[in-house]
Formats: sequence, C-alpha cells, structure tokens
Amino acid sequence: MAPVDIGVFIPIGNNGWLVSTTSPQYKPSFELNKQIVQKAESYGFDFALSMIKLRGFGGKSEFWDHNLESFTLMSALAAVTSKIKLFASSAILSLPPAVVARMATTVDSVAPGRFGVNIVTGWQPAEYSQMGLWPGDAYFGYRYDYATEYVRVMKELWRDGVSDFKGAHFAMEDCKLSPRPTGGRVEIVAAGQSGRGVEFASEWADYNFALGVGINTPTAFAQATARLVEAAARTGRDVGSYVLFMVIAADTDEAARAKWTLYGDGVDAEAVAWMKSQSSKDTKADAHSTAAALGLPEGAVNLNMGTLIGSYESIARMLDEVADVPGTKGIMLVFDDFLQGVDDFGQKIQPLMKSRQGRAPAGGAAS
Repeated sequence: MAPVDIGVFIPIGNNGWLVSTTSPQYKPSFELNKQIVQKAESYGFDFALSMIKLRGFGGKSEFWDHNLESFTLMSALAAVTSKIKLFASSAILSLPPAVVARMATTVDSVAPGRFGVNIVTGWQPAEYSQMGLWPGDAYFGYRYDYATEYVRVMKELWRDGVSDFKGAHFAMEDCKLSPRPTGGRVEIVAAGQSGRGVEFASEWADYNFALGVGINTPTAFAQATARLVEAAARTGRDVGSYVLFMVIAADTDEAARAKWTLYGDGVDAEAVAWMKSQSSKDTKADAHSTAAALGLPEGAVNLNMGTLIGSYESIARMLDEVADVPGTKGIMLVFDDFLQGVDDFGQKIQPLMKSRQGRAPAGGAAS
C-alpha cells in the first residue's frame, strides 16, 4: 500500500466542526492550536491547515461566531514548529493578491519551504456583505475566473519578483515583491468540488481537498478523486487529492457510536438553518459543489463531512481504505475533541495503519 500524508484541519473557529450543544464546547485560541499542532508534529503529521471564516452561523451554540484569523495564526504557529507543513487560507474577496503574496513570503521566512496558501473563493455572502465586499450573487458564476487571476498574480510575484498582469479583475503595473519565497514558489491548495472548481485546481493548485462522504463509507468519495485525476491528466500537472474526514474514536465501536449519537441529539437547528440559507444562495451550484453538500440534511451536525466512527482498530482499517483509493495523496482529519483526538490517532490508530508504515516517528508519543 502506498504511503499517505496525514494532516489536521485545526479548530480556528469555536467548537470545531460539530454544530451541536452536546459536543465539546470551546473557543479558539493560539494556545489551543499550538498544542494541537505541536502534538501533530510530534506524531509525524505532514501538514496542518486553518480555514478562514468571517461570520458564524449563530444559534444556541454560537457556531463559528468566534474565529481567529488564518494567516496571523499560522505565522505564529510557524515560529513554534520545525517540520510540519502549514497552510493558511485567503478569503480572496477580502485581500488583494499582491498583499497575500507578500504575507506568504513573510511566513515562508519564518518557516522556509513549509508554508502554503489555501484559496477560498467564498460561498457565504453574509461574510462579505457585512463589510461591503460582496460583489453580488453574479460572483458565483465567475469566482473561479477571479481566483485564476488572483493566483496568477501571486505566482508571478513569487517566481519573478514582479508582475504586470492585466486581466478582467486585476491589473498590476510594475508590481514588485522582494524578498521572494524559498525556491520562488509557495504551494497552493484549492477546495472546489464543482466541475469548475476541479478544473481550477487542476490548472493552478498543488493539492485539492475532496470531501469524504457518508458515515463509515471510507471509499464513497472515490468519484471526486477520479474527477481530479482526469482533470490533472488533461493539464499534465501533478495535483494531489487530500480527503477530509471527521474521526470519532473510542475503545469500542459501541462507545464511539454513543458519542456520535450524543452529538446528534444536541444538533443546533438554528445554526444549521442559517448555514442552509447561505449555502442555497448559489442557485447554479452543481451537485458536486461544497455548497450543495452543506445543504444536505442527513449529516448537518458536522457540516455533512465524511465521518469515521469506531474503535481505534476500526478507524485504522477505514483510513487505510481511504488511502487505497486511486489518486489519494493525503487525508485531512478533524476530531470531536482535538487534543485527545490527536493523541489517540498518534498513539492508537496510526501504529495500526498500513499506509503510515515508515512515516510515523519511532515511539509515536507526543513530548
């Protein structure tokens, strides 16, 4: 079995990815995320990624009403880590590409060669309209054209130190960048699942995140990865698929299932309703899009992401099944309780995974 990268999608927003009043309740902080990422690094995790969220969903749980900012958090984490790769997210409607290119170069100077940028085109209009930045719902139709120009400007600056790009959305005039990042490049992550989103990733990204599907159906996402493989073959580029799953683990399958039931019993209906109202704004979203996935009712308690529930042995087996899907280069994990979850993965799950043999550190224990 080919080895697979493992990453953690760190909780930059309150309560992580469970829209529930009966799941672990906490606010985001640098200290919490520092502990998570340092533990992950000690267990041999390959990367950590933080999202950017500018407005939450409200409700009794105040879901994602409390959020840190991605670039500044990852810059701080870069200074307290030494090996793990770090990805910050850019909400491209809120920051000019030349500024983000310089921000990325700055973080690269803290963590040479191990920083990357996740491109967020935006699906929740309220995040941007509150600041007067939403260009109107027509943006849904051209957001990947906008993202293409955005990334092109950044790549020119990183590679050449200058950009004179002229496009429909951006116009550079002798725009300068110095110093430049390590090797004249910064890795790009995309997360689009629609046909146009996958096309964008195949042309401009180094990795594309796919959403896991269902509960304890580890290979159900295979079609999404196959679409990326096909698109990348057309562009002749090497673009890896990183798949997102939530892990809820315990000593036994029954104990893990009991936790999942508890979280579901406390689903925050008001927050879920807000999420659905926002995701439905893109009336032309195709069936594979992130917006369409968020609107599905069956897994609303954790944003309809793929979920693996079971004993440590069961989780290890299912993660190996994920790794065995053609085109899968990595798995990005979220946990119900991040500190305990990272420890459980590093000590009890990873040692059982065939796809992590030779990748995990000897001993596998956090310092």
